[in-house]
This record gives sequence, C-alpha cells and structure tokens, in this order.
Amino acid sequence: MHYRSFIEQTDAGICRVRDSEERLAFALEAGQMGTFDWHISTGRILWSPTVERLHGYDAGALTTIAQSYWSQLHPEDRDRVQAQLQQILAGTDGHRLEYRIVRPDGGIRWLECFAKVFPNASGHVVRVVGMCADITERREAEGALERAYEEIQLLKGQLQEENIALREEVDTRSMFEEIVGTSPALHTVLTNIAKVAPTDSTVLITGETGTGKELVARAIHRHSARAGRPFVSVNCAAIPPSLIASELFGHEKGAFTGAVGRREGRFELAAGGTLFLDEVGELPAETQVALLRVLQEREFERVGGNRPIRADVRIIAATNRDLHTAIAEKTFLDDLFYRLNVFPLEVPALKDRREDIPLLVEYFTHRFGHRAGKRITSIPKASLDALQAHDWPGNIRELQNVIERAVILSDGAELSVDLRWLSSGPSVTLSPSPVPAASNGRTLVDHERSLIGAALEEAKGRVSGPFGAAAKLGMPPSTLESKIKVLKIEKSRFKPVPSRNHELSSRGFHEPS
Repeated sequence: MHYRSFIEQTDAGICRVRDSEERLAFALEAGQMGTFDWHISTGRILWSPTVERLHGYDAGALTTIAQSYWSQLHPEDRDRVQAQLQQILAGTDGHRLEYRIVRPDGGIRWLECFAKVFPNASGHVVRVVGMCADITERREAEGALERAYEEIQLLKGQLQEENIALREEVDTRSMFEEIVGTSPALHTVLTNIAKVAPTDSTVLITGETGTGKELVARAIHRHSARAGRPFVSVNCAAIPPSLIASELFGHEKGAFTGAVGRREGRFELAAGGTLFLDEVGELPAETQVALLRVLQEREFERVGGNRPIRADVRIIAATNRDLHTAIAEKTFLDDLFYRLNVFPLEVPALKDRREDIPLLVEYFTHRFGHRAGKRITSIPKASLDALQAHDWPGNIRELQNVIERAVILSDGAELSVDLRWLSSGPSVTLSPSPVPAASNGRTLVDHERSLIGAALEEAKGRVSGPFGAAAKLGMPPSTLESKIKVLKIEKSRFKPVPSRNHELSSRGFHEPS
C-alpha cells in the first residue's frame, strides 16, 4: 500500500516537472529565447534548438564554445565580449552580454544573453548556465531612432541657419521698402532691372556706398523666376578673411578648430534662389579663386570636405570699389571680374538724382513719423531746398539718418531740420584733442589727413570690416570713404604689393623652381 502510494506520488511529481518543462519551453519559444549549459573544464556546451537556430546551425551542430562564441562573434564585438566574459567568470561583472554574431549565411544578428555562474567548493566557476534571445529587431529600431534623431538635429540646425538668413533679410529690408524716385538716372536703373531680372545672368552692381545697391539686388530677385526661393545676403567686408570660405561654402565636422559639427554655408542656404555678395571687392585672394570655380563649374566643396555640391544659385555681386584699379593693383582676379560683370548695373549717387530728394524726404518722413507715433504733414521750403542742394556723400543712407533725426526732434506737424547738420559734413571727431590750425604750421585738414593715412596704413588700405581703418577710427565706413574722397587720399598706396609668387599662387599656380 505504501509502495503504491509512493509510485503514484512519484508519477505525479514527474508529470508536474514535465508540465513545468513544457510551459518553460513554450515560454522560451514564444519569446524567441533558448538556453545553454557550458561546462568550463571540458569546454562542452549544450545548446537548445532555439539557440542553435539563432546561430544559423542545424540541431546538434554546435558542440564546443570555440565553435560558437569565438568563431561567430562579430569582429568589432569580439574583444569586448571576451573581456566581459572573463570578468563574469571572475565574478567582477554582471551577467548580461549584448553582442552581434555572423551566421554561416553571412547574416548579422544581435543577441542578448543572461548567464548564471556555478562555482565549486574552492570558489572557481566550473559551469555557466543561461539563456539567449534575438534582439535584432529591437536594435535595428533603436538604430533607426538614433538616425531619425540625428536627422532631426540636422534639420533643426538647417532651420536655425535659414531663420538666421531670414532675420537678416527682414532686418535689411526694413531699411528700404521700395525704390523711390522718378529721375532719368533712376529710370535707367529700373529699366535695366526689368530686363535682367527674368534671366539667370550674373549681375555686378556698382555705385557709391549708401546708394541702395542691395535694394536693387532684391528688386532683381523679386522679379525673377527665383522669387519664391531664398534671397541670402553676405557682406564680404564684415567677415574675417579666415572665416569667409566657411561662411560661403560651409564646413565639415573637424575641418578646423571649433568646427564641432557640419555647417551649411550661404551657397546651400540660397539653393534655388539668389546669393547677394555685397562688397565683393573685399574678398581675399584664396576665396576669389574658390568663387571663380563656382561660377565656372557650378559646384563647390565644403571646407574640409571632398564631395562636390551642385550650386543652383544666381549670383548678384556689388561693390563700391573700382575693380579695374583693383585688377591693375593685383588685388582682384581679372577672370573673376569678367565672370561677375556679365550684366553691369551702376546705381547713381544721390547728388546725380537730386530731383528725387523731395520724394525721398516725404517717404522717410512718413515712415519714421508713423514709427514714432507722430503726424508730420509739412516740410519748410527752405529746409527742402537745403536738402536738395547738399551733395550727400553718404547718399540715401545719410539722407535717411538726417530725416530720422529730424522726426525725433520735431514736436509739431512740421518737419524740423537743423541745417547745421548739412554744412559741416559728417560730425565725427577723429581725435579727442584736435590740433589747432596754427599749431606747428599744420591745418586741421592736414591733421585729419594724417590720422586717416595712419589708420589706412595700419589696416593695409582696407576701409571696411572689423580690421579696417573705419573701425580703428571709430566711424562708419561710408563716412570714412567720403572723407577719403574729399581729402583726395589714394587708398591704393597703403595696400601691400603682392609678390610674384603670391600672385601666381592666388591663381592656383606656383613659381617654377
């Protein structure tokens, strides 16, 4: 009786064990997991069919650890997994491994393994038991998520760059909303804008500083087939020579110190639209060569990159320099000039279109009055006559500043213009202690000419930019240009004369040895 009871209990226990084993096998199979049992001393390892299938082998094909982990580990993961496994056996690391294997058919799978170690009486690990799961889909999803995040960051950077360009465009457009005037000189400009705008030709706009060259460039863009695409403006004189190439063409990560990521240049930001190169005559020699290549081949490379990028951009350039003189002085490439000068367009100085001054005064008065919350309805004839008689060395920009100042100071409905603002020219003090007229036999004009000459010599003849003479003297570049013209100072004599080797290297050639 007792023997029969024992047998029954034993059979029931065996059934429960088998039932548990079946449930465990079902759970492992459902989770795409398999088990392994590794005996350290013999190297013998027992795999479940699922683990063998994960490794791409038929049942019973894997017999030793050497045939599995060591031979199938992905080359990039092998050293790491072997080092981590040694730490697990020594009891100094956790019991989780995540790595890639290369199956016999060449397929790559990601596995995640959990192990339990069994030491002997002396503490040495003699057996490792665990289970493995295929996590390839999870890792691929994580990789796709990382790539998506990187793409989002890249798009975020591009959007930020586009927003910067858009803010610059909005800030600049606030200076001139329309081209105002009816003079014959301005009518010629408007006629030429209408003719060249529908084409894709390169335009070179010349004229004195402050005449509204960028306004003309924007008018060309707005009346072109590219009007729906970006208009990106670059002031070549305001960017240090060491950064101008990166600003125009962009750079790759690590291209130079501080290049922590890839950055698109203005050419890429203007894709499909118009790139306006203001003060193009101030470009350094090496950038002139790069720009010439873009105009010739319609492609460029980022700084530090080696992949050509197609340049679908219309170029409009502007300068207040005499580029013919610059070519003669070897400071501007003649080939680049001919590429830019496809359609020359000269913007007249304000003194050459004096009949437009009343319209401009009225326009600026209304604009600044609206901004200041003032209603100014009349302008004294004496003031208007004086404004029209002034030569305006700073052109429209100078007129705009005078009218804005007058609006601020006007209290009633009449515009109040202090004519002393016009009689003495730009009111900028070059020295805190001007030299009296009789001092050492020199006049104030001589002293002013001397100060400007010293600044130009220190700046190597450059007027604009952070290292130009205007910055050193603390005055706007347009004001300094006006003084240079009035004082008849030759800027060219302060520019360094390039050697023959420098001239050849700037064109991509070298003096033969």
